[in-house]
Amino acid sequence: MAEAATARRSRITPEREAELYTAVLDLLREVGYDALTMDAVAARTRSSKATLYRQWGGKPELVVKAVRHNKPGSLSNIDTGSLRGDLHALTLRSDDCQMEQNSALMRGLAMAVHDNPDLLRAFKEHLVEPEMADFRRVLGRAIDRGEVRADNPAADFMMHMMIGAFSARTLLDERPPTQDFLLSYIDAVVLPALCAPPTA
Repeated sequence: MAEAATARRSRITPEREAELYTAVLDLLREVGYDALTMDAVAARTRSSKATLYRQWGGKPELVVKAVRHNKPGSLSNIDTGSLRGDLHALTLRSDDCQMEQNSALMRGLAMAVHDNPDLLRAFKEHLVEPEMADFRRVLGRAIDRGEVRADNPAADFMMHMMIGAFSARTLLDERPPTQDFLLSYIDAVVLPALCAPPTA
């Protein structure tokens, strides 16, 4: 009975969870990962540190789950009937303003990952692996439809291509990724590589 009461007290509503995640991302943008503390999150969200640790275990898990919550949605919910349609639909889930914010956020986290093994583990578990699974499903449907050859070596690099374009846009062009840029990249680079005819 006591355990059930504790579970009820510790449960956070979806609305409260979303509020906490928003505050975490705001702090992350303000101070960066290394300077973000659970004390600061507790103060910003009027929570106790005990509650935060009970729900998320620590900063790496909390930050990565906040980033995951902020993403526009899973690729697994997209099935337009074509690979091009699926990749375009994924791109159009975020507007240009969201992409600019997310690009800056991911750049900061990418740097922090190198010095924080716990963050890297959480990053892989809650962001990288679920996204890779989604991309594999999308690619599997394209193979079943005959759009992509099962033995096409480019298939192993689909996610690399998509993430590469998103990340390299700022580095090479000094501009944030946009819908137009990514849609053009998909049509000019990703689809020709994946849907290339067999070589002689």
